[in-house]
Amino acid sequence: MFSQTHEVFSRTAQQAANAVISNYSTSFALATRLLGSNHRHHIRNIYALVRIADEIVDGLASDAGLETKEQYELLDGFANATRSALRFGISDNLIIHAFAQTARTTGIAGDLIEPFFASMRADVSALSEPPSSVRSFSPDEHRDYVYGSAEVVGLMCLKVFLCAQNRTPAETEQLEFGARQLGAAFQNVNFLRDLADDSLRLRRSYLTADSRLTDADKTAWVIRIRRQLAHAQATFSLLPKDARTAVRSAAALFSALNERIAVTPVERLYQERVRIPNVVKARLASKAIVVTARERRP
Repeated sequence: MFSQTHEVFSRTAQQAANAVISNYSTSFALATRLLGSNHRHHIRNIYALVRIADEIVDGLASDAGLETKEQYELLDGFANATRSALRFGISDNLIIHAFAQTARTTGIAGDLIEPFFASMRADVSALSEPPSSVRSFSPDEHRDYVYGSAEVVGLMCLKVFLCAQNRTPAETEQLEFGARQLGAAFQNVNFLRDLADDSLRLRRSYLTADSRLTDADKTAWVIRIRRQLAHAQATFSLLPKDARTAVRSAAALFSALNERIAVTPVERLYQERVRIPNVVKARLASKAIVVTARERRP
């Protein structure tokens, strides 16, 4: 039984996490509203933690004038505070406190958190490159980065969805594969959509060991993302029913983004960000609701 002090602080932490997703991603904010009440606040807590870490390495620290060493110190301080919160169950950082509540409830542990912060550290090293250079990721570096920055986030969300659920080892293995594939697809779509910002402002080239993608490279990635999404979609019916609509809606949005990217010349991607109109987002969410409503529980 927690004291009123703890309850008020935890409620405030949850409100802070809600504000992060509302201000940073209308798409994911919409998707979380489609989740069951048992899952919704946990997914928002995960999003808030990874978003703040991402902001630290995507310019927040460097814009404040921090040198590379100081950027590492800021990120490592955030990571260490997260580790402490998992150990003690509380944090004086509202976002970390909210995440710790979710992690301790659902079983999220260091095996998922450590790869995430390792990928965030890789982004600090990219920012430390000379201003005239672009940090290119080899295939192996891309694989490791995507696992830490996106696939483990999918696995964290799966921990939430399966909390107090009974699944066979085979079903759990399928769902984990689907979660990793969905996370990778989301990240790779983001890489294509954000080519302009990544290359010009952040000086990163995640999708090629060269400094710039060709149209043939882009097409290959679009095909790869389609395959990743298909693998993920094959596992959606194994999810709890009150999670399926939200996951389907998010997957449909990224599939739509991928198809817009498919018909967009790569040079244009290096100049502007592809977007999905709100009316299309609403239509995709409505379709996800209908599909799940017609579906039987496994």
